[in-house]
Amino acid sequence: MSLKGKHIGFGLTGSHCTYDAVLPEMQKLVDLGAKVTPFVTYTVESTDTKFGESADWLTKIKEITSEPIVNSIVKAEPFGPKTPLDCMVVAPITGNSTSKFANALTDSPVLMGAKATLRNGNPVVLGISTNDALGLNGVNIMRLMATKNIYFIPFGQDDPVKKPNSLVARMEALVDTVESALAGVQYQPVLVEKFKD
Repeated sequence: MSLKGKHIGFGLTGSHCTYDAVLPEMQKLVDLGAKVTPFVTYTVESTDTKFGESADWLTKIKEITSEPIVNSIVKAEPFGPKTPLDCMVVAPITGNSTSKFANALTDSPVLMGAKATLRNGNPVVLGISTNDALGLNGVNIMRLMATKNIYFIPFGQDDPVKKPNSLVARMEALVDTVESALAGVQYQPVLVEKFKD
């Protein structure tokens, strides 16, 4: 499926270590002709970490897409009936945001964008990155996997020895997953070996 002319929301939540893997995928969507509107959580917008300063990440996003960054719930709300998205990507989505999304909590621009897209009957693509996926958050991931119009970027354990409950999406499969989601199909296999020795 061609992505040319598709309007795709791209939400980032606070898994700061994953941005280097995610932003090239945002660039690919733009290169394929999609209109990409970025959404960020308040954590993304305001938190500096050892993985980089928030201002630098926002600058990189602005260099990829000319669409304004959606950084408030008020700005995200019109993406319901007024300005519908063809697809909403949330990558990375943390365990915290996964839990909130699975339990219908909407306390960030990213989750508002995702909720609005579901309300419109359009696909939401999730790229998980959480140390708790095989722990307490497992039930939330499974709830979302069983929800209509939600699709997952293939994921697997990123460090089975040191972090046995951690799962991270294979972000390089993001574009393929979006294309499949727009066709109403889950890109397979969804369970993959994240890193090989």
